[in-house]
Amino acid sequence: MSTIGTNYLQSAIKRLLYYKELAEKTFAQLSEEDLFYTPDASGNSIAIIVQHLAGNMLSRFTGFLTEDGEKPWRHRDAEFEPVIKDAAALLAYWQKGWDCCVTALQALQEKDLQKTIYIRTEPLLVIDAINRQLAHYPYHVGQIVFLGKQLKGSAWQTLSIAKGQSAQFNNQMQQQSGNK
Repeated sequence: MSTIGTNYLQSAIKRLLYYKELAEKTFAQLSEEDLFYTPDASGNSIAIIVQHLAGNMLSRFTGFLTEDGEKPWRHRDAEFEPVIKDAAALLAYWQKGWDCCVTALQALQEKDLQKTIYIRTEPLLVIDAINRQLAHYPYHVGQIVFLGKQLKGSAWQTLSIAKGQSAQFNNQMQQQSGNK
């Protein structure tokens, strides 16, 4: 694989796994009850968002190069109903979705990036389909983090640079890299 193709796929996987990690750091701060908390009748719990993400990943990345990304066995509307009732099953489903996604991406070759695949019969270049998921998954991870932060309130442990600590963080990074 060429440098560009290799770099793109490695970068896409790295970015996706970063957002997976953000969600998992959020899950670690929450109780099982928190995962299933729904803010209002029209809102989604973290569990619902997880069901949707995992369902999307399984549909999009099963038979990624050979089948339409919207599988006949996927029931998208059911992903927005409280189907999974306990944290262990929820997190196992989350991992199953991620395993499917990452395994499919790791199997890609440079020549695959210019192939056409279909999602809901819409033709997309593989690289565009990956970019589509790179926008979709972080969108929902942001929702997960936001809900987690709201649920934890002042007990929330930040997942990035703490408020008011940017200069200190930047100085520390410069010292570590030897650039002053």
